Order: sequence, then structure tokens, then C-alpha cells
Amino acid sequence: MVDTTLLARALRAAELVQLHGLTQTQIAAAVGASQPQVSRILKGQGLKRSRIFEEVCLYAERYDHGVTAKSVCENDELISALKETWDGTANHARALATVIRSLSALGARHVEPVTAEKEVG
Repeated sequence: MVDTTLLARALRAAELVQLHGLTQTQIAAAVGASQPQVSRILKGQGLKRSRIFEEVCLYAERYDHGVTAKSVCENDELISALKETWDGTANHARALATVIRSLSALGARHVEPVTAEKEVG
């Protein structure tokens, strides 16, 4: 059964890719996927919620309107990290926000995803 929410998001990402002249190869290199994976996602084929799906959609979406509060709230990994680290206070929220904003200096292309073999444990 096709998840209509995922399908709608994938097809919207495909529209944005075309609108902004992005290439599947460019997206694949930026998100650590293969071009065929990106192609399948943008065609809405075999969709499932995954890191690659999320990264492809976010890549396209930020060219249109930047990252929205909705996309932040729907990013399970980010929300999980915040839940694990934030102590619930306003001071700690400001400190975490400062750290997160400082990461923008690295740029999206310089941040490698953490995989199981890279995690320190």
C-alpha cells in the first residue's frame, strides 16, 4: 500500500528539482545516495520512510522555501537528539540553539552522516 503522504512529498520534491534545475547526480552526491535511489524517490517508486528519502526531500525543499518548522518537527532523528540532550530549561535551549546555529558554518556538504560504524560507543 502506498503512503500518500510520502508520495505527495516525493512528487513535490521532483517538481522542485525540475523547477530549480537540480540534477539527480548532484542530489545523490550531496546526500550520500546513488543516482538510481534518487530517481526512484523522485518518481515515487517503492517509497518508505528512510534517511535517504528524508535527505532527498529536504535537499529539494530547501531550494524552494528553506527548511520549515514542519520539516523540523517531522525529522525523527533531530527530535530524538533534542529529547536526549535538552534538559528542558530555557538556558539550555538557548545553548543548544547556539551550538546548532554554529554548525551552519560547516555547510551542508561538509557534514558527513553518522553511520553505525562511525559511532563511538
